Amino acid sequence: MQTINTRLSPWHIVAVIVLVPLLLTALALWHWKPGAFVLASVLALGGARVVYELLTMKKMGNRAYQLAFGLAVAAVLLLVWMNVAVGGILGDNPANMMYFGVLLVGLMGAIISRLQPKGMSNALFATAFAMMLAPLVAWAIGTPAFANGLAAVFALHSCFAWLFTGSALLFRRAAHTRQE
Repeated sequence: MQTINTRLSPWHIVAVIVLVPLLLTALALWHWKPGAFVLASVLALGGARVVYELLTMKKMGNRAYQLAFGLAVAAVLLLVWMNVAVGGILGDNPANMMYFGVLLVGLMGAIISRLQPKGMSNALFATAFAMMLAPLVAWAIGTPAFANGLAAVFALHSCFAWLFTGSALLFRRAAHTRQE
């Protein structure tokens, strides 16, 4: 059985450089509870690393595939954390369950594609599309006013969609590299 590498890697350094300022800003601006801050740190630095290590390092030596998978995992963990720890993008609203539908699109795509780069690319494009559909559906079904305003919610959703799209493009690159 292969063990997880515990040495300090570029993944840890990037995670700390990117996430610490974001987490501190969020703590200050959005008045997070300390438990939410701890959960975010654990998910970001621990969970993402474990999933990334277990699934991608064994699967392929292709760097584009590894980056694509890491970006997708980071986006998923951030989305889950925002809904669990902070009360969701739409506040404490049952419409937040749509985000789990978004993640289900990606999960089903990953299962169907068997983690192959071309299929993963399609799955992540579909996930990005579903992410942009979520606020439209919430707005169409008459969800009460968005917690931070309509423009802010759409901007946040587009950030997640860009993360999923970036991952899809990296998977597409991995698929092309593999064919050559």
